[in-house]
Amino acid sequence: MDFTLDEEQQALRDAVRGILKQYDPSVDAERRRQVTATEPGYDEDLWARLAEMGLLGLPFAEADGGMGAGPVEVAVVCEEIGRVLAPEPYVASVVLAGGLVAALSSDEQRTELLGGLASGEHVLAYAEGAVAEPVIQGARADTIVWNVDGEVFVGPRPAGAVAYSTHDGGRAARLELDRSVVAPLGSGGDASAAIALVMAKARLAACHEALGAMDAALRMTTAYLTTRKQFGVTLNRFQALTFRAADLYTALELTRSIVTWATMVAAESDDPSAIVSAAARAKLQTARAGRLIGQEAIQLHGGIGMTAEYAVGHYTSRLTALNHWLGDAADQVRLLSGTLTDHTVLDPLSS
Repeated sequence: MDFTLDEEQQALRDAVRGILKQYDPSVDAERRRQVTATEPGYDEDLWARLAEMGLLGLPFAEADGGMGAGPVEVAVVCEEIGRVLAPEPYVASVVLAGGLVAALSSDEQRTELLGGLASGEHVLAYAEGAVAEPVIQGARADTIVWNVDGEVFVGPRPAGAVAYSTHDGGRAARLELDRSVVAPLGSGGDASAAIALVMAKARLAACHEALGAMDAALRMTTAYLTTRKQFGVTLNRFQALTFRAADLYTALELTRSIVTWATMVAAESDDPSAIVSAAARAKLQTARAGRLIGQEAIQLHGGIGMTAEYAVGHYTSRLTALNHWLGDAADQVRLLSGTLTDHTVLDPLSS
């Protein structure tokens, strides 16, 4: 597999990086804190600019108002979002909720919902269960895509949403399904297979957001080690700290390789089970590496890493949220262990 980006994908990356530059902690350390301190917890002007660039419709067919791009292009966008901790609910609204609409809806539903999402007029949220919590941006979204025991419904945000801030600066809500205002998405019925596939693609997108965050946190940490002095020398002169930083680099690159491989599987495979399995492997590695890099980044920064004013703690908080969202490491182990019966077990004592 060729893991390098082609010219169009590189141009997409540069364009997204340019529009998100305002959130870069090295450019404006206060920008994200100002945005997340006010409702709805993300920059609606930036959301509108993402729509103008076509990024909110990136994975959807052109007939539905999208750009017809694939998992690799979505990955590029998500990694740049994670790199600067932009609080936009891209994965939750576009990849997850929008992905279910694209996979299951009728032509009429698809035109209305995906067209509105791509243009920035609608914000979609995904809710699981008749009583759903946490629903990312559940109090801001005007349309909720419900997964209730494998059946998918769509309808307006129900009244009485209980909204709150999350530890990583985002927003979530507790929602209760009102069956009188929802309709089946598409023909209705059991949609478990489609849900599993869309969830897998959302996991991969979240992995790429985490990759961007891990990369930025590690860069901040190595920069700190090469500039902060103790006993008259920079911290990178202490061999034990250098070894710890090297371990973080190894974890990051291993994660990048696995997540990139899984994304290529999603882009090229026609086998849903292969995509689900690859996404689980990627999420498992990302969860483990995110925990390691986040915690070690704070440790290597010393006391300053514990302060709310310094960005590295915010990266760790976001990585923690991503690690638990859409299934944590233990969930991925359980998912993967269920596939062991798909393999032949050889008896090492047999001739």
